[in-house]
Amino acid sequence: MTARWLPAFLSRDSRPNLFDLAALLCMLGLAVLLATAGRHMLAPITAPNAAVIHLDPAWLPGYAVRTTLRMFAALGASLLFTFTYAVWAAKSRRAALILVPVLDVLQSVPILGFLTFTVVFFMGLFPGRILGAELAAIFTIFTSQAWNMAFSMYQSLRAVPPDLEEVARGFGLTAWQKFWRLDVPFAVPGLVWNAMVSMSGGWFMVVYSETITVGNTDILLPGIGSYVGTAIAQRDLWAVLYAILAMLVVILAYDQLLFRPLVAWSARFGTASSDATPASDPWMLVLLRRTALLRRITDAIGDGLTAIGGLPLGRRPHEVRQGPILPSRLLDWGWTALLAGLSLLALWQVWVYARATFAPLELLHVVELGSFTLLRVVSMVLLASLVWVPAGIWLGLDPTRARRTQFVAQFMAAFPANLFFPIFVVLIVHYHLSSDIWLTPLMILGTQWYILFNVVAAASSYPADLLEVARSLQVRGPLWWLRVALPGILPHYITGAITASGGAWNAAIAAEVASWGSDHLAAHGLGAYIARATVAGDTAHVGLGMTVMAVFVLLFNRAVWRPLADYARRHFAFV
Repeated sequence: MTARWLPAFLSRDSRPNLFDLAALLCMLGLAVLLATAGRHMLAPITAPNAAVIHLDPAWLPGYAVRTTLRMFAALGASLLFTFTYAVWAAKSRRAALILVPVLDVLQSVPILGFLTFTVVFFMGLFPGRILGAELAAIFTIFTSQAWNMAFSMYQSLRAVPPDLEEVARGFGLTAWQKFWRLDVPFAVPGLVWNAMVSMSGGWFMVVYSETITVGNTDILLPGIGSYVGTAIAQRDLWAVLYAILAMLVVILAYDQLLFRPLVAWSARFGTASSDATPASDPWMLVLLRRTALLRRITDAIGDGLTAIGGLPLGRRPHEVRQGPILPSRLLDWGWTALLAGLSLLALWQVWVYARATFAPLELLHVVELGSFTLLRVVSMVLLASLVWVPAGIWLGLDPTRARRTQFVAQFMAAFPANLFFPIFVVLIVHYHLSSDIWLTPLMILGTQWYILFNVVAAASSYPADLLEVARSLQVRGPLWWLRVALPGILPHYITGAITASGGAWNAAIAAEVASWGSDHLAAHGLGAYIARATVAGDTAHVGLGMTVMAVFVLLFNRAVWRPLADYARRHFAFV
């Protein structure tokens, strides 16, 4: 066997070439960067300021590398979370009764309120070491990436077409084989696009994650975020522009080297391809295909992973025991009743504590503020939908257009929304505008892109035969949008809308309070209430505000988003 394998491996087509040499040099460079970053992570904290951030642009390349490594570490953790938490929620309806509401709260409640606790926890794991601060920074970025990807995976697994499920049963695939050969490939296109927007969303938390404060100790982790924070503190406008340029270069680099090849690769998993002219392969993918030795090694790794995914683990369809329906339903009812009872008990305890701690008028006032914030969130999601749903469909139906705008969309999604705050403050003050109205767009600036990316992913996988039928029947204008386009992208749109609304709730703590110099503006809302309580160090009112926000999010998701998602899955899935 070895004698037959070696000649094939050392054949002319498999001999190393210049492309292999270039790839090897790139991998060695990456290994050196990882080793250098690891050495810095293990360094001790020897001074109140663990690092001094230099505003000289010559330091920016090193800072950019450190920030990029943190973001990809967080992305890896987000993928692990997605393939465990989201899969469990999608595969177990009883577990979903707990996991999905928890995910609603996690993606909506402002994580900035928990940073003090998470920083103390990770710093306690590695006392006196930079590694604790690095893990705290990675976790902070993780909180801005994971929820979107988890929702995408959850919705995709629940929207697998029934005819494909039937084919999997016909082939006798086990649960393990079905997951890797049907469920994951079906979810890949949407997951790739959501991974891109998650990477972009991670930039919003970079400034907060790279500036660590524990007691009297301030730790500035080298990175673009801490560079921006230092530049803003010193009012160095040129340094801010240098940071934006560095961010632009980093996004361009990982877009060309990673995400464009991934988007091209994920196109093979679409249920049907568009009838538009296929876009040419990205240059990075072309170079990888021109390698010989590296391509053979990656093919061997891919074959190994395929073999692992094809292992006959779990039961086959004919081996699953079909028990009586009534006992199963009774168990579901009992489990639901238990969760409802525990939830009511928890709400009762919260209510008793709130009545003992706060005056009734204070509770009503906080609920009223939550209503104002809810109105802002809904209005901004609707406004963003009116803009980005048609744009996403137009881009997604043409692979060439989608790839041309991919980088621009990533950069706009990654552009820190808080850099727009001074512009809004100056305009509101100069023209004597209402803060309650004109601070509202700040809530959606960083989260509207979830809608665009999900709609593009849906339109990119729209079946070409349905488009051809609509064209043959001369379906045009408003009828085409109502009967063809919108129903086809509705399940993915709802995923984007859920994550966009959750991000808007999360951003309310920063968007409803804005300042520039001596001008300070605040809108009437729950985010401004939590922000003021946080500044005052009033933990009781912070807890009250976050609890009310969690209740608003859960009720709205249960009453609106979840029914819409179930309706779209039942009536608009491609079968």
